[in-house]
Amino acid sequence: MSTFIEQLKERAKKDIKTIVLAEGEEIRTLKAAEMVKKEGYAKIILVGNPDKIKTMAAAENLDIDGIKIVDSENSEKNEEYANVFYELRKKKGITPEQAAETIKDPSYYAVMMVKQGDADGMVSGAIHSSADTIRPSLQILKTAPGTKLVSAFFIMNVPNCEYGHNGTFIFGDCGLNQDPTADEVSEIAISSAASYKQLIQDEPRVAMLSYSTYGSAKSALVDKMQEATKLAKEKAPELKLDGELQLDAAIVDSVAKSKAPSSDVAGSANVLIFPNLDAGNIGYKLTQRLAKAEAYGPILQGIAKPVNDLSRGCSAEDIAGVVAITAIQAQS
Repeated sequence: MSTFIEQLKERAKKDIKTIVLAEGEEIRTLKAAEMVKKEGYAKIILVGNPDKIKTMAAAENLDIDGIKIVDSENSEKNEEYANVFYELRKKKGITPEQAAETIKDPSYYAVMMVKQGDADGMVSGAIHSSADTIRPSLQILKTAPGTKLVSAFFIMNVPNCEYGHNGTFIFGDCGLNQDPTADEVSEIAISSAASYKQLIQDEPRVAMLSYSTYGSAKSALVDKMQEATKLAKEKAPELKLDGELQLDAAIVDSVAKSKAPSSDVAGSANVLIFPNLDAGNIGYKLTQRLAKAEAYGPILQGIAKPVNDLSRGCSAEDIAGVVAITAIQAQS
């Protein structure tokens, strides 16, 4: 486990938060819950059938004693949660009966726990799609005040890496917005910078990535990142942000001196903003597999309370890491 994640765990221990894991009947989730319990940086709630969860844990010799388990099918909170959900969605045509049935879904139930203050954050996605995690979050929690766009990022921790912040980067958006407009890219950049500062406690240096540096190529793709850079600088002039930059110009000082010598970001970027989901998803997976990097996410930003998605290829260690990240978000 990276020093970065260990530091987050220590920060989480200073103000213990309760994180609900919606996929309590999934073995990686149970292993992660045991890890968190042993290290003591968050309180865990598992959603699922208690008998099934305990049987699975016993079969793997996992110690989950003392971890709260709630059954979304038969919870004492179901009526309360259903009533709240009905009030939130009745203008969309939902009936009380539909609300009561919907809230039995583990993802909806877990998000409602966060809404009602019964948990501080939620993590899901090991066996569910991003849509299954994000949809209930937007329906129940809504967006944070002042937020125009919900987006997703990955925290990448690259071993033995001289770039970024001791090998740590934020990559955005690598999990949610497929083909964002220039304005949407600018919003992703600003949100990602704020997330970097919150989680990594270092000054963000944001690179707006392209296959072009400072107009070295001409196309609509380049135009979009140039416009996104312009808009982001207008909205957040205090940020160290520049573009459009090729990846090597963004992180390698010697290349930056050649391609963008006047930039105060080139050569030292730690927040990398991709032009679309194709590039972002490919970029983070290349880094994860070829550089043996730890990838935590997709972490959501812009939702009113902390809810985080997981890659379906995640490990138990990855889930435990995202719990730490979610706990830090909840402290804010």
